[in-house]
Amino acid sequence: MSVFFGYHMPNFTFAGVRNKDLFDHIGSLARAAEDAGFGMVTVMDHFYQIGGVGPDTEPMLEAYSTLAALATRTKKVRLGALVTGVTYRNPALLAKTVTTLDVISKGRAMLGIGAAWNEAEHQGYGFEFPPIRERMDRLDEALAICHAMFTQERPSFEGRFYTIDRALNSPRPIQAGGPPILVGGGGEQRTLKIAARHADMTHWFAASVEVLRHKTEVLQRHCEAEGRDPSTITRTIGAPFLLVEHQSQAEAALGRLTPERRAMTRAVTPAQGAEIIRPYVDAGFKGFTFGNTAVPDVESIGLVGELIRLVS
Repeated sequence: MSVFFGYHMPNFTFAGVRNKDLFDHIGSLARAAEDAGFGMVTVMDHFYQIGGVGPDTEPMLEAYSTLAALATRTKKVRLGALVTGVTYRNPALLAKTVTTLDVISKGRAMLGIGAAWNEAEHQGYGFEFPPIRERMDRLDEALAICHAMFTQERPSFEGRFYTIDRALNSPRPIQAGGPPILVGGGGEQRTLKIAARHADMTHWFAASVEVLRHKTEVLQRHCEAEGRDPSTITRTIGAPFLLVEHQSQAEAALGRLTPERRAMTRAVTPAQGAEIIRPYVDAGFKGFTFGNTAVPDVESIGLVGELIRLVS
């Protein structure tokens, strides 16, 4: 099975780790993930912790400065936000930021982006939080700008919300065609349509194979309308389980999660996990992301490494 695994870091709260040691700790987790065979390391683009992970007062590092620092601690993994909130940054500045990450990482950056949703941090930071329809329209325009700035020397664009005028983006991205674009979310009317137009990758929440097959069919219909080959879009999902060495450890492992996450997760061994993901791979899914809420330390990263060896 030709698949890859992502290590996602939505949590920056670790027992006994002081603020001044926080980045060193997450850097060591990113290196351990790389050594275990993960192909991607991502962080959230949030300013407050989100419900389902912890209280909003928990530590939260800004995404792109963290990713730039992680680029100096790693050598092979792709790096990106899962996913950037379109309302938080001017899209031309975002394209410049991701291009800079691509340069720092020697061609390992990814632009993960979505329509944003956390109204509380918009209010707290003074960001405009328009209705979802407008946020989707902004996402469409922002992706057009980012793609142009990745691929053209002096692009211009005039939309309803954003405008650029012969914008410079120098130095150019290291990756030919620019960093790959991942559109996060499975909304069938707008998000998947935008993905069909702009995305190299999609990322959806874990669900049954049947549910995800349906979303794939919707994406394929949008691709047909856009004149796009759907096989050019890599589909990824959150891993539908967490790993334990023995089933006797399942209850304790699930106890690390919040009640919301616990209700959607089961604990399995690496061998069981390999069998669980096989139908997803057969359905065309190529990427599986584990969060550090379920994989919080080097030992649990090693268990995913066992799974990676079983499916590689």
